[in-house]
Amino acid sequence: MSQRESMEYDVVIVGAGPAGLAAAIRLKQLAEEKSRDLSVCILEKGSEVGAHILSGAVIDPKALDELIPDWREKDSPLTVPVTENRHWLLTSTGKWEFPHILMPPLMNNKGTYTASLGNLTRWLAGQAEGLGVEIFPGFAAAEVLFNDDGSVTGVATGDMGVARDGTHKPDYQPGMELHARYTFFAEGARGHLTKELTRIFDLREQSGPQVFGIGIKELWDVPADKHRPGKVVHTQGWPLDDAWGGGFLYHQANGQVALGFVVSLDYKNPYLSPFEEFQRWKTHPAIRAEIEGGKRVSYGARAINEGGWQAIPQLAFPGGALIGCSAGFVNVPRIKGSHTAMKSGMLAAEAAFEAISADRRSDVLDSYEPAVRSSWIADELKVVRNAQPAVAHWGGTLGTLFAGFDMWLNYLKLRTPWTLKLRADHKEIGRKEDFKPIDYPKPDGKLTFDRLGSVFISNTNHEEDQPIHLTLKDAEVPIKVNLALYDAPEQRYCPAGVYEIVAEGGSPRLQINAQNCVHCKTCDIKDPTQNINWVVPEGGGGPNYPNM
Repeated sequence: MSQRESMEYDVVIVGAGPAGLAAAIRLKQLAEEKSRDLSVCILEKGSEVGAHILSGAVIDPKALDELIPDWREKDSPLTVPVTENRHWLLTSTGKWEFPHILMPPLMNNKGTYTASLGNLTRWLAGQAEGLGVEIFPGFAAAEVLFNDDGSVTGVATGDMGVARDGTHKPDYQPGMELHARYTFFAEGARGHLTKELTRIFDLREQSGPQVFGIGIKELWDVPADKHRPGKVVHTQGWPLDDAWGGGFLYHQANGQVALGFVVSLDYKNPYLSPFEEFQRWKTHPAIRAEIEGGKRVSYGARAINEGGWQAIPQLAFPGGALIGCSAGFVNVPRIKGSHTAMKSGMLAAEAAFEAISADRRSDVLDSYEPAVRSSWIADELKVVRNAQPAVAHWGGTLGTLFAGFDMWLNYLKLRTPWTLKLRADHKEIGRKEDFKPIDYPKPDGKLTFDRLGSVFISNTNHEEDQPIHLTLKDAEVPIKVNLALYDAPEQRYCPAGVYEIVAEGGSPRLQINAQNCVHCKTCDIKDPTQNINWVVPEGGGGPNYPNM
């Protein structure tokens, strides 16, 4: 019998991102329409709603229009419409602009907004609380709870006040159990509870593996003469050669520019550093011209789902459902996923409300998955389903040409019969003897920076005396396998300097600086042996992103 206190709800939602908040709002709207009581709560591991939210972001308001039709009259943060859309192909010294007339219309940003996704979630949280949703920031869902029949019955928050050696500190508090008829998992990309549920319920039996990119972002205050509100730039090409990815640069409100770089995590060279590639990208004359003279004010990183339609797992299981990026609804060519995430949350809410109204509990929400697969989410993702795997198969140039051809055919309703397969990112990394180390330039402190200084301005903080949340299945693997075969790539793919190989008594060992972790999940994804397992630290730990 559990000694933890418990609370009962109709629906518990893990994660206060766009999907989780949209689901909560839709549940309360339905309850209000039908004049019935419905209890809904959201757990958020960040210190506040939006603290861990990081995205470009150019936001398509399609789902928001459905959820809150009068959002424009409610002081939302979507105030800067996209007015200028550029796509640059970079060489080492120059660029040429890809004509938009050659791109499928779905790539057009007409009607979208450039804004902070963190600020949008803060606004959505206000809308949700106004409807009676209970939101608990600073409480991380650490454990899935199950009924005797194996169905999900809720989650438990992590214990607080546990020392690194496992003993209880004076301020120790046990976690709380939250029981629900249905539990939605909206943890974002590579959620640790979603991983467990995927294994237990074999949710990927009918789908391919999910694949990912790492997005690294900075926010800059730029001189007024350089700021063009609504200007959106995407780049591909330099500095990447044997890896795939690209940059973005969005002129937002208040004289700020959001810029960043995405590297697909299927890259082969173990010496590649996504962080350093991003710093190098900023030195390109075309990018430098956009931000030089400005000041960097924030930094962050996050994994991004890139698998698309063929990587969507089974969405519903007894007692619960995956929504948003826990399932992976990102439209990779559009570099957008907030609208599809929100729509998935709304559809799950409608399925759960139907089940609760019929007095069901902890069974499978059997109407949710068919609703997704007949929605505009499916229509949108099917059109672009071959884009990412085409580049993975044939590289940047040929892959992009094939992806464009395939998208045009699908957009014109000439449905292509093929669906390219995916391969897990960690299987793609090569041996160290097949590659040469990359000589990255030193940071200048004005345009380019080091990782530790970057982590500092992400406002990342963890209680230092707590169990390390970056766990190893086998403590010997980092040296005997990763260092020996791949020269310890975790030193380079982590954008926060968490992993170091240090000498101790003449022998190398892996040092894990867990307090630096920005919760990007790259280590959990790219580790070639899948020996690193990311679990939640104490609630409230991690980055605190302002306006990201």
